[in-house]
Amino acid sequence: MGGGSGRRFGRPKQYEMIGDERIIDRSRRISAEVSDGVVVVVPPDDAQSEGAVAGGSTRSESVRAGLAEVPAECDVICIHDAARPLASADLFRAVIDALRPGVDGAVPGVPVTDTIKIVDAAGGVVNTPDRSTLTAVQTPQAFRAAALRAAHADATDGTDDASLVEAAGGRVVVVAGESTNRKVTHPDDLAWVRSAIMAGGPDRGHEE
Repeated sequence: MGGGSGRRFGRPKQYEMIGDERIIDRSRRISAEVSDGVVVVVPPDDAQSEGAVAGGSTRSESVRAGLAEVPAECDVICIHDAARPLASADLFRAVIDALRPGVDGAVPGVPVTDTIKIVDAAGGVVNTPDRSTLTAVQTPQAFRAAALRAAHADATDGTDDASLVEAAGGRVVVVAGESTNRKVTHPDDLAWVRSAIMAGGPDRGHEE
């Protein structure tokens, strides 16, 4: 998934260089290592030049555009944000392997270390949830293809695909995520990812 406009970043972050390749190219490369095929979704204006699928106006619309290009006989589909270029091939394998009988989706997650406050529109604190029950979810997320397609059938929007599968009655499980699987949302995230690569971090650089 590289269909975002980069509004919070200030420009399309998926085309930024990290090491000797762009964010989107690195994410595509790692995805290809563990799959039979990769469908890349980008902003509509870039689809032709990138040889990719044109995304929609929301994340879920972009996912549905990509789903339309996945062969019908595919049993398992992984959805990955291009903006998480340090996700390892092992993480992809972990979520795929977690799709045991009775499980419709698997997502990586890491424990929440900060205290979280639920606030109202005026900024008042409504509740403080038990931190031990909270998990920060990442991508890649793996799904049984039928469950993912069914969850998107009514064109509902969600912040991630697991939430749509859950809402449709599917069972989603969490596997251990990676602390280095940082999402590039702001320029300081990009600087962190570049530093991790220079230091020989996740995927240990682009080695041929």
